[in-house]
Amino acid sequence: MGLFTSNPLPDPVGDSAPPVDEHPSRIATVLEHLRHSADTRITHPRRFRAGQLRALEKMLAERTGEFVEALNQDLGKGATEAKFSEIDVVRSEIDHAQKHLAEWMDSTSVKVPLALQPAIAKVEPRPLGVVLIIGPWNYPLQLMLAPLVAAIAAGNAALLKPSELAPVTSGVLAKLLPMYLDSRVYAVVEGGVDTATELLAARWDHIFYTGGEKVARIVAQAAAKHLTPTTLELGGKSPAVVDNHLLPSAKRLAYAKFMNAGQTCVAPDYVLSFADTDALISRLGQAITSFYGKDPINHQDFGRIVSRNHFDRLVSMLDSGDIAHGGDYDEQTLRIAPTIMRNVDLDSPLMTEEIFGPILPVIEVSSFDEALEFIAARPSPLAAYLMSESPRLQSIFSDRVRAGAIVHNAPLAQMIIPSLPFGGVGASGMGSYHGKFGFDRLSQIRSELSKTTVIDTLSAIYPPYTWAKRKIIDRLL
Repeated sequence: MGLFTSNPLPDPVGDSAPPVDEHPSRIATVLEHLRHSADTRITHPRRFRAGQLRALEKMLAERTGEFVEALNQDLGKGATEAKFSEIDVVRSEIDHAQKHLAEWMDSTSVKVPLALQPAIAKVEPRPLGVVLIIGPWNYPLQLMLAPLVAAIAAGNAALLKPSELAPVTSGVLAKLLPMYLDSRVYAVVEGGVDTATELLAARWDHIFYTGGEKVARIVAQAAAKHLTPTTLELGGKSPAVVDNHLLPSAKRLAYAKFMNAGQTCVAPDYVLSFADTDALISRLGQAITSFYGKDPINHQDFGRIVSRNHFDRLVSMLDSGDIAHGGDYDEQTLRIAPTIMRNVDLDSPLMTEEIFGPILPVIEVSSFDEALEFIAARPSPLAAYLMSESPRLQSIFSDRVRAGAIVHNAPLAQMIIPSLPFGGVGASGMGSYHGKFGFDRLSQIRSELSKTTVIDTLSAIYPPYTWAKRKIIDRLL
């Protein structure tokens, strides 16, 4: 789902050519500039951080039209979807950070053991330094700027590397960000694999990568050479277990799956149905028609597949089972209609790879327990969804399913709550962000202890250890 994926996507479809790779010397110069700025503590004061958050918000407000147009050119996103799924989500993150920044930056006092008193101990968040943020193509604005919000709030300098597979959005970011944010501490570098490789060879204080598992391993290996901490936001096959076949449940599933033409890392990847599967498929079809009409390929609110390579991969998956709804596609515009499939081959790429497109397999299971066993037998996903009104089933699902997020009856809704952490577990990711979780992730949580030398209470534990001192130590510690 990102710059480098387990399925390389080399050929953007839009009129714009991919960004040219930056020359290594310029990358080194930019990084040196950012490092110097971080070392001079420009980003540390709360006033600076708050000012940069306001500037980022101003950019999104004043340049909405340019970003919407860029997202349309890169992914065929309609204006409404582009605005709320990319721009408004980031503005919500900014608003949340602005409201809580002073609270997040405050130090926290902790108790000091009797043996060390009198003394003062506290925990204080400190900036890490310079953060590298590598973004994906599927939400090329939101998933580039949301981590930047966390980096700004935590007082870091940051270098952004947008995906070359969304070249128009990448170009707009490269043009606009220096016009609004302080260029001493925030920079954008465009390019493809060569640029990313050059960036990963450098030393950073944190690397934030959103993308696929294959490249996440490359990022982690590169970071390990410098002992650099990483945040890896990946993906996986997020399941949806359906007990409630009412039309509202079908609409929520269809909305979550087919937004952005299914190219969403937390979209339901497949459905496990243990009740009336025929009714579920019928209602999913009704929901799709109510959203995108009878000709979804040409509907203004339904996007396209990002590249020919990705399109061909998805079309090949249509042979992995029976098409129950949809199945149409247009090779010229790279659009695939929202498609429901059943009787699918569980060993096919449709069920062994993350689909990342507008194809939804519905798999019949005999019971709720069988659905849980099906999920447990596969790698932990980024999210897991249960469509059920039963408190008992919800409780069991939460207890037994291992996933980055557990959501009942509202797939994708977890993404728009800034106070909830977003992140995976196992193969679906490492570390989480959004709100304070992002602030903490991109901060050093430093301990600090202060004790006077006027009264040397520590003399009670200095050697030699007499019988009396051993008794004192036993009592104090």
